[in-house]
Amino acid sequence: MSTIQFEAKISNIGTWTILRLPKDASSKLPSRGIAMVKGAINGLPFQTALEPDGRGSHWFEVGKILREAIGAGAGDTVALAIEPTKDWPEPKIPQDITAALAADPQARTLWTAVTPMARWEWIRWIRATNRVETRNRRIEVAVSKLRAGERRPCCFNSSMCTEPTVSKNGALLEPAQTAA
Repeated sequence: MSTIQFEAKISNIGTWTILRLPKDASSKLPSRGIAMVKGAINGLPFQTALEPDGRGSHWFEVGKILREAIGAGAGDTVALAIEPTKDWPEPKIPQDITAALAADPQARTLWTAVTPMARWEWIRWIRATNRVETRNRRIEVAVSKLRAGERRPCCFNSSMCTEPTVSKNGALLEPAQTAA
């Protein structure tokens, strides 16, 4: 696949600093769901998971270290050159999921046997709620499904935004207006 080049503006949604891809750049990705990319932002090499925005595009969080390295923040336009990669790093596994897997050796065995991409999908499905009760139930269901041999969550709209802090009803919230 060829490199996807574009410019985009860094924005804030609440306390998060994000970059939403233009729809034409996002349309060149191989998936409407989560996509792993590598490339450069303002010339600095990086790799990140692009989360779907629930509106036909993708976005990612631009953390403090990356913002400082590229010398840009909310309101700034940056240049990107990205390409999809099949090299998925291990996801950061939340403590509650780690504890549930540790308590069920059979589920833990399949968890370690599936691909990193599948683990990303399980985590996305579990975290796609603001309600603690729903999250806890999803962890129980995930462990049960893993124990039964299911390698991926099913019946899950993978093109929706699953980060409840920056989304509503599966769609990324609109960024705050930044003074120019």
